[in-house]
Amino acid sequence: MAVKALGPAQLEVVQAITRALTEVDHGLLVGCSGGPDSLALAAGAHEVARRSGRPLTVVIIDHRLQDGSDRVAAGVHDQLLGAGLPAVEVIPVEVDPASGDGPEAAARTARHRALQQAADRLGATTILLGHTRDDQAETVLLGLARGSGTRSLAGMAPRSGRLVRPLLDLPRATTEQACAEAGLTPWRDPHNADPAYTRVRVRDRVLPILETELGPGIAAALARTARLARDDAELLDDLAARAADELRTGDGGLDCAGTLAQPAALRSRVLRNWLREQGAREVSAERLAEVSRLVTDWHGQSGIDLPGVTVTRSEGHLITCGRLGDRG
Repeated sequence: MAVKALGPAQLEVVQAITRALTEVDHGLLVGCSGGPDSLALAAGAHEVARRSGRPLTVVIIDHRLQDGSDRVAAGVHDQLLGAGLPAVEVIPVEVDPASGDGPEAAARTARHRALQQAADRLGATTILLGHTRDDQAETVLLGLARGSGTRSLAGMAPRSGRLVRPLLDLPRATTEQACAEAGLTPWRDPHNADPAYTRVRVRDRVLPILETELGPGIAAALARTARLARDDAELLDDLAARAADELRTGDGGLDCAGTLAQPAALRSRVLRNWLREQGAREVSAERLAEVSRLVTDWHGQSGIDLPGVTVTRSEGHLITCGRLGDRG
């Protein structure tokens, strides 16, 4: 059967996926929600797999957070099979909306866990996700609103382990058009129009206002900011890791004099990474600043409680122990 010619938007998607893949990506798994971004990604990955001979499986995650989600997932499954994709699965997951940082974070955690497990089972080397330039811009704006540092402003990485986001340089309009060209009908998640979610308000209200008041191209500029911030963050993280190797003490502590001698940008990274190594579960900017003062403004203050550990200073070293507040 003759292969149908690709439309211009479909071709952009295929080219973006091709550029993102390397020789280590020899087995592909696409995470698909049925929305325009992941639907266009699945169709584009199918074309890339056909051309390159790579095996491909599309996995649809049913979060079961809405009535009828199983029917939605089945509809996406049938539509992709009808479009010629040979291997499509639906995987239901359990999401606890009350856990962690809220329902969005809980759903993301459950989704990523299921995708990783599916990749292990199928022998896939690479998990493709459908985030676009617009998603990246929203992520950067949310990081700015939180007062986050360079790592947060770096947004989503194009590649993190075996997670690959090939569409980060493409606007959402391209994935919408690619679906239309392929004859695919995206599912519209009602959560993506619910202003109760901060990201929805950023998408529907904040970005349009910025485009109106500052001119077009805001999303592209924010995505470019993410790329520049990521380059800086990766360098600083590397330098901090090298410094930390020299600053750790034999008992697992951290040398205060050597830490104080580091530039502030490296010092904060050394402290944050060390705290996580010691079992701190959450390291907020406020708590990190308090721990930093044990190094930069030492005057005999008591230990600092964090979720999981207490940090104290003793004989010129930072050390950790069980939380003071947990002791009876």
